Amino acid sequence: MLVTRFDPFKEFTNMQKVFQSYPALTKEGDTAISTFTPVVNTREGEFAYHIDVDLPGVNKDDISIDIDDGKLTISGERKIKEEVKEEDYYKVETSFGKFQRFFTIPKNVDVENITASSDKGVLEVVIPKLEKDKNKKKIEIE
Repeated sequence: MLVTRFDPFKEFTNMQKVFQSYPALTKEGDTAISTFTPVVNTREGEFAYHIDVDLPGVNKDDISIDIDDGKLTISGERKIKEEVKEEDYYKVETSFGKFQRFFTIPKNVDVENITASSDKGVLEVVIPKLEKDKNKKKIEIE
């Protein structure tokens, strides 16, 4: 007999995969479920935290970055291209719609000097760390 561990969230994960396989359930002007969730890479450097968000096809004017109560929010919208008027697509795999990603930021960050730049479809948010208190020191016992 094979024993498997029960995972109560497995069904939710499977349901999420099903919903993500369908295109956005919206018509122009309507708001509905969107399947566009940008891919994010986070890393910690010596002097700053970095958040890289893949946003190909998203204009920087359609992106908003906000900080409130220790939470960084990156939101925006990837709009459907309007210049294509023919309906000769067999399959459209590109996701469109509004997106929102949240990040809890540590207390040791310099909120006033956070910067963001966009290059080749990648948004980079740099969150500098505050300098460590120079008055702190570990004292060895002799």
